Amino acid sequence: MDNQLFHRVLLAEDNLFNQKVAITMLKKLGLTEVDIANNGLEVLDKLAIATYHLILMDCEMPVMDGYEVTKRIRLNELTHQRHIPIIAMTAHSFPEDRVRCLETGMDDYITKPFKLDILQEVLTRWKLI
Repeated sequence: MDNQLFHRVLLAEDNLFNQKVAITMLKKLGLTEVDIANNGLEVLDKLAIATYHLILMDCEMPVMDGYEVTKRIRLNELTHQRHIPIIAMTAHSFPEDRVRCLETGMDDYITKPFKLDILQEVLTRWKLI
């Protein structure tokens, strides 16, 4: 993709390898404004100082997991912020895992490892590409 898009993405992922893979894929899709949070507390810190158009949220992170931070984001949105799409990223692929993500307040769900075409499909659905 030649044109770069000016959507800011927050990648919440504690694994360095997974961070690099996701950033490479996002760049291939034209999304170059990507910040990284290594845990849920870092997600909240970054949201306090920057505006994001999408969060790619690992469900299992140290300090505060993706489920808890999503609940806090959604609670905060009730009074302070616009809705930020949160896409769950998890290695768990059972139907109940997807249900848990959606019931927690996440908007969409992809299983790791994911391929470029799956990420592209999700980003298209959320109008980021």
